Amino acid sequence: MASGGDSPGDVSSDWAATSLVDLTSPELAKASTSTMDSGEDFEVLDDEEEDDMSGLPPLEDVPASKTTVAKDDAQGSTSEQPSEEGSEAVEEWMDILGSGLLKKKVLVAGQGRETRPVKNQDVTIRLKATLEDGTVVEEHPSLTFTLGDCDVIQALDLCVQLMEMRETALIQSDPKYCYGSQGRSPDIPPDAALSLEVELLEAKDAPDLELLSGKEKVELANRKRERGNFHYQRADYVLAINSYDVALKVIGSSSKVEFSPEEEAELLDVKVKCLNNLAASQLKLDHYEAALRSCNQVLEQQPDNVKALFRKGKVLAQQGEYSEAIPILKAALKLEPSNKTIHMELSKLAKKHADQKSVETEMYRKMLGTAASSGPPAKCKDKSSRAIPWKWLFGATAVALGGVALSVVIAARN
Repeated sequence: MASGGDSPGDVSSDWAATSLVDLTSPELAKASTSTMDSGEDFEVLDDEEEDDMSGLPPLEDVPASKTTVAKDDAQGSTSEQPSEEGSEAVEEWMDILGSGLLKKKVLVAGQGRETRPVKNQDVTIRLKATLEDGTVVEEHPSLTFTLGDCDVIQALDLCVQLMEMRETALIQSDPKYCYGSQGRSPDIPPDAALSLEVELLEAKDAPDLELLSGKEKVELANRKRERGNFHYQRADYVLAINSYDVALKVIGSSSKVEFSPEEEAELLDVKVKCLNNLAASQLKLDHYEAALRSCNQVLEQQPDNVKALFRKGKVLAQQGEYSEAIPILKAALKLEPSNKTIHMELSKLAKKHADQKSVETEMYRKMLGTAASSGPPAKCKDKSSRAIPWKWLFGATAVALGGVALSVVIAARN
């Protein structure tokens, strides 16, 4: 069964054309197919190698109400000549998030606010990216991506939705909305701010998922999954979750096209990978209930999926449910007897479970000890206090009955 989208060759030309999309980034180029052997770290995603990296910031949305406009202190108030007839140069910077970390300046006016793209549309832009010293690190005459799907750096995702058709804008972005503290080897150093010159060329609705063939769905879902893996590698788990959710939405959408058994199998394979990776991301963020649901969805399809069993065991362990986690991890170990990671996790859980039982035993002992010293004697005292009156009552009744009987006998003799 084909794994679908595991090689860079499966990526379409629009996506593979740019490293800002990062499906052909050095990180993904190093990725290799994961096998659940004894040497694998179970935190590794399907088809990805995990590095200890600092993350990008959580996904931020453009404020819906208004944006702050600031004067350009660096370049002054000199007007720029429009490059197109009838267009107007704008000299002010728009502070996209109100923090000064992401700003946009219109160089060539567009065709009106009503031509702005909306989320989930496929947009095509012309892009030129430079470092602060003017070094060009990216240049593409035509780059296509889905707006709002986290397919590109956040600076583009957030600013392009505020551009008008045929508008040319200059975007100045803080490193946190580009490549952060890691940079992008070899051309973008860590903590590098970028200047992006962008022209919006086209915006159109994304393809109807119901009309996609099985092969097209597999390719699209794999592209979204691979983007999620890129975010995961950078420890940006919020964006990773977003990308995996998009991929699962593609796979789970209804279809008006008949799929072959092979295509159905490939879609299931991608779905399982996405759910496993989604669970890993949710576990990193301590979203235990969500991670548990993702693991259970995998196990519904593949009850012997070792990764899902292992992560479910870890989730339950994190929740303190050691008695439930241990049998699940034992089931995973039965499937992978030589896996050291499962052995280590089981050993840790066994110790924690024993410690938990000791604490509970001591707690119950103290509770029962208190009850034995105070409760039961009072109960016995109450019992004895009640028992004496009843004995006297029975004795008095017997005497009374005897007296009545004696009186009857004497009366009968008389």
